[in-house]
Amino acid sequence: MPQQSTARRVRGAALAGSLALLPLATACSGGGEDDRARRSTPAPTTVTAAPAAGVVAPAKVEVIAGLTGCTATIRIDADELRQGVCRTAAAEYFITTFPEERYKDTWLESAGIYGGTYLVGSRWVVSAQPKLLEQLRPKLGGTIQKLG
Repeated sequence: MPQQSTARRVRGAALAGSLALLPLATACSGGGEDDRARRSTPAPTTVTAAPAAGVVAPAKVEVIAGLTGCTATIRIDADELRQGVCRTAAAEYFITTFPEERYKDTWLESAGIYGGTYLVGSRWVVSAQPKLLEQLRPKLGGTIQKLG
């Protein structure tokens, strides 16, 4: 039995470590050095329907990308999250979905170290420049959160 307990602890530590490092690879920040040095707690997420789409999230990366008019290229496909990138003539943005709300909350808490502005829905986050997030919000719903 001790081996099983050790294996479980190792898996838990690996999961915690990977969730803590994900924002390094995925977070978009518009802030300066001072913003990155500050840490914030994300505001609670309100689930909202996207008026234009008539869809209530949670949704898949591909569904959210389709609502924004792009076809996402999947960058990360893990148990804790899926992330796709959309590249358009105007901008590049990331769509991240989570199997459970707690994974999203952990991701946002870690992203708070780097600052930035995010469009946040039920088990999904869109990372982009604030101006683009304002344009995407009527299509996707969610709330815009500034971290850092």
